[in-house]
Amino acid sequence: MSIEVGAKLSGKVSGITDFGAFVDLGDKKTGLVHISEVSNTFVKDIHEVLSVGDEVTVKVLSVSDDGKIGLSIKKAVDKPQKQNNQRRNNNHEQHNNRDKVKKNHNTSFKPKHEEKKKDFDSLLAGFLKESEDRLTSLKRNTEGKRGGRGGRRS
Repeated sequence: MSIEVGAKLSGKVSGITDFGAFVDLGDKKTGLVHISEVSNTFVKDIHEVLSVGDEVTVKVLSVSDDGKIGLSIKKAVDKPQKQNNQRRNNNHEQHNNRDKVKKNHNTSFKPKHEEKKKDFDSLLAGFLKESEDRLTSLKRNTEGKRGGRGGRRS
């Protein structure tokens, strides 16, 4: 049995490491499912998702010259096309609704970014003052210890 990239196969988890799971594909062939290819969600501990002996369906991602086989569980699961199309349609409808609101909206309003800019400027000024105070205090405390210019003499 030759294993080709893109093929979907079933196998049994034969070992688990911190970085992934080894899957026995039969015919004395074993592939690795990297931890990032186990699930569509973030997997911190692979032991919470898989255990040795689990039957899994995998998709072959790569086959190297030295016989290493890269596998994926999350790509082996077909995503329903209906949901993807529905999402696209919903996004399209939301976009159209936004355009309608913009067209019907009164244009005599103050942009929010002007209000935020004033607020941002005051925040920045406060930050700069606080930062300068901290730097002055830090310089005062360290120059005497290092014997730097203008430091205290004992």
